[in-house]
Amino acid sequence: MGTENQRMHVIVKGIVQGVGFRFFVYQHGNLLKLRGWVRNRINGDVEVLAEGPRKELDYFLEKLKEGPELAQVVEANADWQPYKGDLPVFTVLSTDY
Repeated sequence: MGTENQRMHVIVKGIVQGVGFRFFVYQHGNLLKLRGWVRNRINGDVEVLAEGPRKELDYFLEKLKEGPELAQVVEANADWQPYKGDLPVFTVLSTDY
């Protein structure tokens, strides 16, 4: 199961904007060779959509729950979905209005 590709959608809540969170997510997504994106949401949350091997996604989720030093993550729950293979190389998107 560890190498099976999956898709993970996460809404990260807490103090996660203005603290380097998107760059932190971007760096880890690329280091893990995941595909997907991260963006701020207008309500102050950060949204992440990522695909890759389940083992890497599990590790990525743990990093999302930690966040960068200045962040205070209150909640980061994954919604697991089937792999689609339609995501770009990990990137940062504009804020979702």
